[in-house]
Amino acid sequence: MEPKRRKMVWAQRPNFQGWACSECAWIFNPKGALVGDSIDKMKMNYELQRDEEFAAHICATYPRAKKNPH
Repeated sequence: MEPKRRKMVWAQRPNFQGWACSECAWIFNPKGALVGDSIDKMKMNYELQRDEEFAAHICATYPRAKKNPH
């Protein structure tokens, strides 16, 4: 049996809208203002930071809250 592969997904929740992990509670929170001397460079820096943080995160450190069965 092949293990589940995590994916970066777009999440929309009551208090959050942004990138998240499909397998844990990790969400992307950009650090600081966008940096770059053009919109394209700002976008590239944002995506680079997002992708690096997603690749580096460990799902076990971001467990999902368990649903209350009652």
